[in-house]
Amino acid sequence: MAATTGTRPAAAPVEEPSGAARGRRPIAWYAYLALLPLLVVLALFQYYPALNGMVRSFWDWNPGQVSTFVGLDNYAKMLEDDIWWRSFRNLGYIFVFGIVSWVIPLVAAELLITLRSQRAQFVYRTLLILPMAFPGVVTALVWSFMYHPNNGVINRALTAVGLEGLTRNWVGDPSYALWSLLFIGFPFIAGLPFLIFYSTLQNIPREIFEAAALDGVGRIRRFWTVDLPLMARQVRLLFFLAVIGTLQYGFMAYIVTSGGPDNSTMVPVLRMINVAFQGQDWGYAATLSTTLFVFTLVLSAVVVFVRRSDSSSTNVRGLR
Repeated sequence: MAATTGTRPAAAPVEEPSGAARGRRPIAWYAYLALLPLLVVLALFQYYPALNGMVRSFWDWNPGQVSTFVGLDNYAKMLEDDIWWRSFRNLGYIFVFGIVSWVIPLVAAELLITLRSQRAQFVYRTLLILPMAFPGVVTALVWSFMYHPNNGVINRALTAVGLEGLTRNWVGDPSYALWSLLFIGFPFIAGLPFLIFYSTLQNIPREIFEAAALDGVGRIRRFWTVDLPLMARQVRLLFFLAVIGTLQYGFMAYIVTSGGPDNSTMVPVLRMINVAFQGQDWGYAATLSTTLFVFTLVLSAVVVFVRRSDSSSTNVRGLR
């Protein structure tokens, strides 16, 4: 009698958890209590002042005294404030100039990665970003001395070469004050744009550059067809940071010109400070700060939405 042999189905392999999953342990709920002090500090010193300022924008606010509810009167006053809206025009000039000035750090980054010697790259990179170690107030004061109409370096240099006719009261003349303010920090290499451009170009595989060179692609054509497309995401990030930074601009103008002369360098942050501390109109200053916050929030949301849309479209094209 022949023995019958039965076949058993093979058991499905049991997948063992990966090392990361095996080492991950659930965190007890009471461990999150360690974040409670941080949340309390944020609530007291960040969220409460901001929310209180929004509420006070509807009041004739007199700190320490009786305040009167005025509704939308402060916002109606803002609509008729020519200095306030003119300050946004100056912000437009500052933003456009800042975007155009990226050309210099971009060219510097492109030239730096062409150096074959790593030691030379390190030396030049260090020299280019060394000015970032100096505080911004030092930079502002140094440029203020350079712009001095009598003893400034710029006017003295022009006089020394026989160009006395080109000397100006650089920050005292409304026609030149804003442009003088914009050129503080020239040639604009020591900053975040240069670091981002250089790090991005440095991380591009050398094989791409070598393949472009074998195809006879020149430097200028390679920049437009290879380098710039690979830096598109970083450029969008810089654009987002430029929008936020421009809306918050005011430190340099406060030190060098204080918004003058004749409000030619006035920006929203300075207008808000002047209304609060010089005009003692705290309710109206809260209105200006709330409006600036809303503008910043809306523009940030738009830029983030555009970035996400571009990323989604890029991923879809990649899948195809």
